[in-house]
Amino acid sequence: MQKAWRRGFPLYIMIAPGLLYFLIFRYAPMGGIILAFKDFDPFVGVFESSWVGFQHFEALFAEPDFWRLLKNTLILSGLNLFLFFPAPIIVAVLLNEARVKWFARTVQTVVYIPHFVSWVVVAGVTVVLFATQDGGINKLLADNGFSRLEILTDPSYFRGLYLFQNIWKEMGWGAIIFLAALASVNPTLYEAAVMDGAGRWRQMWHITLPALRTIIVLMFILRLGQVMETGFEHIYLLQNSLNLAVSDVFDTYVYRQGILQGEYSFTTAVGLFKSVVGLAFVMIANRLAKKYGEEGVY
Repeated sequence: MQKAWRRGFPLYIMIAPGLLYFLIFRYAPMGGIILAFKDFDPFVGVFESSWVGFQHFEALFAEPDFWRLLKNTLILSGLNLFLFFPAPIIVAVLLNEARVKWFARTVQTVVYIPHFVSWVVVAGVTVVLFATQDGGINKLLADNGFSRLEILTDPSYFRGLYLFQNIWKEMGWGAIIFLAALASVNPTLYEAAVMDGAGRWRQMWHITLPALRTIIVLMFILRLGQVMETGFEHIYLLQNSLNLAVSDVFDTYVYRQGILQGEYSFTTAVGLFKSVVGLAFVMIANRLAKKYGEEGVY
C-alpha cells in the first residue's frame, strides 16, 4: 500500500489543484441550496432565516413570465444542441481528412482563436457594425441606397445571431476533444480500407465516424446537462428592450431578480429548478445510451 502510494504521489500532486477547485467552487457552494427553502434575511444569516418550504418554487411556477422564460431557454438550448453541437464534429472530421498538414494546422489555429475573444468584444464589434443609425455596415448600406439591417432591434434576428456567434466563437475549441479521439485511431485501419478499395467517403463513414461515436454520445449527454444554461454574458450583452420577448431566459431573469432586486432565496430556487431539469436530462440520456450499447457517463 505504501509503495503504491509513493509511486502515485506525483500524480496525486498533479490532481490536487483540480480537485481543490471542484471542492471549493463546485461542491462547497452546494450548501447554499438551502436558501431555496428559506426566506433569506442577510441580517440574521442563512440558518436563522425562516423556513418556507416550497413557497419559492410555487411562486416560480405561478410567475406570469415562467412559460416565456422556459420557451426561450429551450429554443436557444435546442439550437445549441442540434445546430451548434455538430459544428465541432464537422470541423474535426474535415481537419482529419486534410492531407496538406501545414494547411490543416493553419486552419486549426485560425478556428481556435475566436475562443479567446471575450463576449464583451464580440458584442461590441457587433454593435459597432450593426447599430441601426451609426453601425458601419448600416451606414454603408444606407449610403448606397439599401435598407438598414435591424439586426440588434428586430427580435426575428436575435436567435440566428446568437447561434452564429456561438458557432463562430466555440466550434474550433470544441473540436479539440474530437481531434484527440481521432488521433487514437489505428492508421492500419485506413490502410486496410484502401487495400479493399474504399474511397475517402467510405473511410470516413466506416472508420472515422465510428471512432467518434462513443465520444459524441458522451459529449451529447453532458451537453444535455446544460440544457437550461444558455450563456448569461452572451445573451445579456445582446439583449435590449426591443428583443426582450425572445432573448429573456432564466439566466437573465435570475440576474434581474437576484442581483438587482435582492431576491436571493427566490433566484436560488430558480437555479435549483434548472439544475434538477439538467440532471433529469442527463439521467434519461445516460440510460438510453446504455440501453443501446454505449458506455454513457456513469
